[in-house]
Amino acid sequence: MERLATTEATRARMSGQKSRDTGIEVALRRELHRLGLRYRVHRRPLRAVRREADVVFGPSKVAVFVDGCFWHGCPDHATWPKRNGEFWRAKIEANRTRDANTDVVLAAAGWLSVRVWEHERPEIAAVRVREAVTSRR
Repeated sequence: MERLATTEATRARMSGQKSRDTGIEVALRRELHRLGLRYRVHRRPLRAVRREADVVFGPSKVAVFVDGCFWHGCPDHATWPKRNGEFWRAKIEANRTRDANTDVVLAAAGWLSVRVWEHERPEIAAVRVREAVTSRR
């Protein structure tokens, strides 16, 4: 296996990143609950598709994905690392491609994907999610 050109500090920082129950996810769920919405957490909207949504509204067929600005290439806040830049650009672009494919696959099955960026205010994102859920009831 080829060793990546990254420092031990970078490796430790990146491997320490939480993939679930991040601060923005918890804050968003708190707001959704405050708005009277009930949901499932970290579920596959479609069993046959190995993609897990952060918040799922099964009866309304709404899947909410909370995307990190770095990992998913936020158009406003994405940064491109200088060290091992080719590796990171390929990884982030692959994440973007997978996200777009997930949205298409879910839409084909009658689901609506709602993407929330980590920089969004949870109160505002929760209202957007509520509108999506109530419009599909």
